[in-house]
Amino acid sequence: MARVIHPTAVVSAKAELGEDVIVGPYSIIGDDVVIGDGTELGPHVVIEQFTTMGRRNRVHSGAVIGSPSQDLKFKGDRSYLVIGDDNIIREYVTINRATVPEAVTRLGDGNAILAYCHIAHDCILGNNITISNVSTLAGHCEVEDYAGLGGYVGVHQFVKIGSMAFVGGWSKVVKDVPPYVKVEGSPLAVYGLNTVGLERRNVSLESRRALRKAYNFLFRSELNVSQAVEIIRKETEQTAEVVKLLDFLGRSTRGICKNSGGDEERG
Repeated sequence: MARVIHPTAVVSAKAELGEDVIVGPYSIIGDDVVIGDGTELGPHVVIEQFTTMGRRNRVHSGAVIGSPSQDLKFKGDRSYLVIGDDNIIREYVTINRATVPEAVTRLGDGNAILAYCHIAHDCILGNNITISNVSTLAGHCEVEDYAGLGGYVGVHQFVKIGSMAFVGGWSKVVKDVPPYVKVEGSPLAVYGLNTVGLERRNVSLESRRALRKAYNFLFRSELNVSQAVEIIRKETEQTAEVVKLLDFLGRSTRGICKNSGGDEERG
């Protein structure tokens, strides 16, 4: 299929569009934008300067992608938004470029960002993440592969959310969320391992058992995080998932959520 640009759309002569790109009615594509093959933009979409999108993305009506950072320190310098392939960006999503000159806000591949979500400046998102309606990431947040956020979640700046973690709807997230756990609430509390997510990703039974043991040291003991990490290194099988958990704990800068809201999986 050839490139299709609606006659009411405004596309900068300085933009670069790949093959089979579709640009819907009244959409606007600014200077220095790159859009990969097979990407579809619905009506009234705005793609602002210094944004690069990969292939086969789907951007729905009213989304504003690559708008300048809302950080009050932003001085209008050149910064970037880079989006990978096969993302779904639903209605009225807003995604900001980075604050620092030449820095990047980045989304990977296969993410689903649902209606009215906001991703602020300097955020880094991995792959296959789902962020449900009206959830907001403040600046400098990091979200790892296969994480999920329910609707109306507010995430504080500089927070990290680990791989395959799940954040329940209406939660207030002010501390880092380790990989593989379920959290919910305000204040945020931990509600067990994300066993459904682990099974869907074909994590082995051996590794799920090791994660259960590590989880118990972290969240169902009187140990602090440093003590729990030492015990996990000594007494838990070092599967790939346990190693990832330990690495995340070592990189945490805001501390992790430690409140216990109960545990649905007791095995």
